[in-house]
Amino acid sequence: MTRPLRVVHCPVNTAGVPWANVQALRRRGIDAQLVVFNRYQLHSEADWSLDRRGGFVRKQATQWSALARLLPKTDVFHFYFGLTLVPQSVQFPILRALRKKSVMHYLGSDIRGKSREELAFGKKAGAEVVGSYDAVRWVPEAEMIPPGIDVQAIRPSPPTDHARPVILHAPSSRRRKGTEQVLAACAGLDADLLLVEGLHHDEALERYREADIVVDQLNAGWYGLLAIECMALGKPVVTFLHDEALERTERELGTRVPIVNATKGSLRARLEPLVASAAERRRIGAESRAFVEQVHDLERVADRLLALYARL
Repeated sequence: MTRPLRVVHCPVNTAGVPWANVQALRRRGIDAQLVVFNRYQLHSEADWSLDRRGGFVRKQATQWSALARLLPKTDVFHFYFGLTLVPQSVQFPILRALRKKSVMHYLGSDIRGKSREELAFGKKAGAEVVGSYDAVRWVPEAEMIPPGIDVQAIRPSPPTDHARPVILHAPSSRRRKGTEQVLAACAGLDADLLLVEGLHHDEALERYREADIVVDQLNAGWYGLLAIECMALGKPVVTFLHDEALERTERELGTRVPIVNATKGSLRARLEPLVASAAERRRIGAESRAFVEQVHDLERVADRLLALYARL
C-alpha cells in the first residue's frame, strides 16, 4: 500500500491560511501538519509550536533541531511569508541535496512593493505561490492559488433591511487599511459604523455577522481573508481593487468579482447606494456568497495544491 504524501507547512500561521490549507489536505488523506515558530494571538492554530525564546543563537538551535526531526519524514516543505525553518542560504540547498520538494507561498504584505532582487530568494524553492493576480506583478512566475476557507462551515447571514444599516470595518492596521479615510467617508451617512479590532478570529467572525456592509481596505489594491469571510456570510464588500488585476481575475476565472470597487476619493459615493437600498445590499451579498463558493472553497484549493505538489 502506498503511503500518503507527507507535507509540512511552516513556519507561521499568517491570517490562518496555512492552517486552513493543512486541514484541506488532511481531508484528502495527505499527512499534513503545521509547524510554527510561535503561536499567533489571533490565529493560534498549529500542530507543533517551536516556542522560540532567547537570542539569535538559541532560536537558531531550536529551528535546526526542528528541521532535523522533520527532514526524515517529510516529502514537501511548504513555506509561507518569505520565511524558512533555517536561513534561506542553507535551507534550500539542504532540501535539494536530500531530494525534498519545496514551495514558497506569499501572502501579500510580504511581497507588496518589493523589488525582484529582494524577492530573488523565492526562486530557490521548487515553486512559488501567490494568492491573487494582483500579487503576480511582484512574482510573475508564481502560480496563483486563491486563499481558501471552509465555506460550508460558514452559515450565511444576509444584510438586514434596517433603514440605518451597519457598516463594518475591521483593520489589522489602520494605516495600511486606510481607516482614516473610511471614517471620513462614513461621517454623516445614515448608517452606524462598527470598528472591529484585536479580536480572536472566531470572535471577530461573529461580529462580522452584525454587518450590513463591509469596508475592507483602500490602499492594497486587492481583497484578503476579511473580505472572503464576509462574502461567505453574504455581505456586500467595498474595497479598492486594481483594474488590471480585476480584469485578469475575471478573465482567468471566468466569473465576475462582485466586490464594490472604491478608491479613497470614491468611497462615499460607493457607499451611498448601499446605505439607501436594502435590496441592493442583499443582491450583492448573494452574488458574493456564490463567488466564494466557486473561487475560495477549500476543496478547490486542495485540488490546486495537490496538482502543484505533483508537478514539483
